[in-house]
Amino acid sequence: MANPYAFAADTVVTIHALFVAFVVVGQAAILIGRIKHWNWARHLVFRVAHLAAIGFVVLESWFDIPCSLTLLENRFRVLAGAEPYEISFIGYWLDRLLFYTAPAWVFTLIYSLFGTLVVVTFIAYPPRRLRPREAPR
Repeated sequence: MANPYAFAADTVVTIHALFVAFVVVGQAAILIGRIKHWNWARHLVFRVAHLAAIGFVVLESWFDIPCSLTLLENRFRVLAGAEPYEISFIGYWLDRLLFYTAPAWVFTLIYSLFGTLVVVTFIAYPPRRLRPREAPR
C-alpha cells in the first residue's frame, strides 16, 4: 500500500494547482468572455469567487503569511518521509519550469499586479446576476 501521507500531499498539491488554474485561467476566460460576449463570464458568483481568490493570495503575500496549502502539503511530505519545499508553491513550480528563483518580493509584486488586473477587469467588465432563461412559449 502506498504511503497515505504521500497521497495526501499529492492531493493537496493537486488542489493547489487547481486553485492557481482557477485564478489564472479564470482571468483569461473573463477577458476572452468580454470579447466573445460569453454570459457565463459575467456570472456574479464566479466573478466574486475569482476576485476573492486572488485577493486572498495578495493579502497573504503583503502580510508575509505562508500559504496554508503549501504548509499542509509540506507537513504531509515530512510525515511521508520526504523533503518539504524550501520556497512557496508558486516559487517552487516557477523554479522547476523556468529554472528561475526570485526573492519573495518579486512574487508579491506579481501577485499584486495580477490582483490589480482582476480588480480593473471586475470594474470595467462588471459581473451581473444572470436571469433564468425564459421558458419557451
